[in-house]
Amino acid sequence: MLRITGGKVHDPANGILGAVKDICIQDGRIVSRVEAGRSIDASGMVIFPGGVDIHTHVAGAALNFARGVTPESYRRAAPFIHTPELRAGLGGITPTTFATGYMYAAMGWTTVTEAAVPILSARHTHEELRDIPILDKASLVLMANNEIVLDLLEAGEVERARHVVAWLIWASKAYGVKAVNPGGVVAWKYGKNANTLSAPVDGYRRVTPAGIIASLAGIIDDLHLPHPLHLHCNNLGIPGNVSTTLETMKVLEGRRAHMAHLQFHAYGGDGWGTLRSEAAILAEYFNAHSNLTADAGAILFGDATTITADGPWEHVLHQLTGRKWSNVDVENETGCGIVPYTYKERSLVNAVQWAVGLELLLLINDPWRIFLTTDHPNGGGFWRYPELIRLLRDADYRRECLKKLPPKAQKRIVLADLDRQYTLSEIAIITSAGPARALGLSQKGHLGVGADADITLYEENPPGGLMFEHPRYVIKGGEIVVEEGEIRAMSQGREFIAQPSFDESIEEYLRPLFEKVYTISFDNYPVEMEHIARPDIQACK
Repeated sequence: MLRITGGKVHDPANGILGAVKDICIQDGRIVSRVEAGRSIDASGMVIFPGGVDIHTHVAGAALNFARGVTPESYRRAAPFIHTPELRAGLGGITPTTFATGYMYAAMGWTTVTEAAVPILSARHTHEELRDIPILDKASLVLMANNEIVLDLLEAGEVERARHVVAWLIWASKAYGVKAVNPGGVVAWKYGKNANTLSAPVDGYRRVTPAGIIASLAGIIDDLHLPHPLHLHCNNLGIPGNVSTTLETMKVLEGRRAHMAHLQFHAYGGDGWGTLRSEAAILAEYFNAHSNLTADAGAILFGDATTITADGPWEHVLHQLTGRKWSNVDVENETGCGIVPYTYKERSLVNAVQWAVGLELLLLINDPWRIFLTTDHPNGGGFWRYPELIRLLRDADYRRECLKKLPPKAQKRIVLADLDRQYTLSEIAIITSAGPARALGLSQKGHLGVGADADITLYEENPPGGLMFEHPRYVIKGGEIVVEEGEIRAMSQGREFIAQPSFDESIEEYLRPLFEKVYTISFDNYPVEMEHIARPDIQACK
């Protein structure tokens, strides 16, 4: 049992915006009162729900591939060895599993979503998720280029496709569905892409990117998954792609959807020399359509590693930069590309990208629908979130940073005109309450009775001003895991799984297809429950 007293509580999901009140914890949950136990005097502290990252990349084959491709990152990385009781890890732009858990927890985040899992490698991804300490996890399975699903859509068999999608979610023990460059990745296996939404995908006569998006969004709604379609739009990173993003949003009217790393999809211009921000146009449409949520995918200057199932984009980036490039095709399902990258303050393109992420966060009115991410490690490391928070809270500091950008870039952005400053409660929304709600995790992102006791305590006025960089305490499931900046305990988090209903006879359809086109047998494809650490099956209703 634990009681926290005297702190200013920011729990926007329950309408508490800085009130001083006690928080009581028992058996890993928040309760109305406790009779005994330890007490923490939180006077002079701010109390938040534990952070929830709706879109990150922390486990799986792509991360391992990236670690192998970038050994130079680890030569510079600091080791994470805390006490003889805690396991070691290594930092770098793609930290090892143990370090990932330590670093997120030490920053005050307690739940993460691995946003891109090929079904064929889902078993290994779950093994790595199990190896990440402290955090609760969820994973999203890649589906928009699965050739079995696309073949059914081509044949007009949407009902059978629904059962296949549900079976694949359960087979991979995923929480939701991620769509990356719909149709473009399957075309990339033939050296092509899907740049327009209305043209048939290469190899198909009827299937278009727009049709894939609409069908998957509809199927996911029909399956009542807690989280809607999680969508990485076509034409990521390309000048002028705002038109594709707006067209995609129109395809989704009437359906729920989460727009991933929106910063990378908000560009105007007809080439790299004319690249400009179109965050204002995108925000205007987004503000008027409540069926959508998004995460920022903001970039920060410095080193990054781009890792995405969007193989065509990674090849473009390789050609643009000359940096080393790796590509993987995952049988009939998806692909992956990897290119190390450095965002430079004096680069026109990078300066516009930096501004666009902040502009979206400032121009989208409702903080319950736009969330803080860097699309780790694509836009920068997740441990740099405190830098973004400072930029959102301090308009004067933003203006000082703007002065360092190239004059040409400053003419192509609107950031200098934006005076909005996030309140502490709005920060609590975009880092915890909002993502938890968008994920459908009702026990996360708030401090009401019955919620998971995931709580972060920050100094209200710390030396140096970066209050979100080093929490005083982090409590995970009722256990103090961080105290005075040090990891105190290494608990095992849960993993959230969705179990949509499907006709079990769909296996009779799938089995011969697997024997014909996959390199593994049908029986070895699904992930067994014993591979999941502390599974928590969420209802689809």
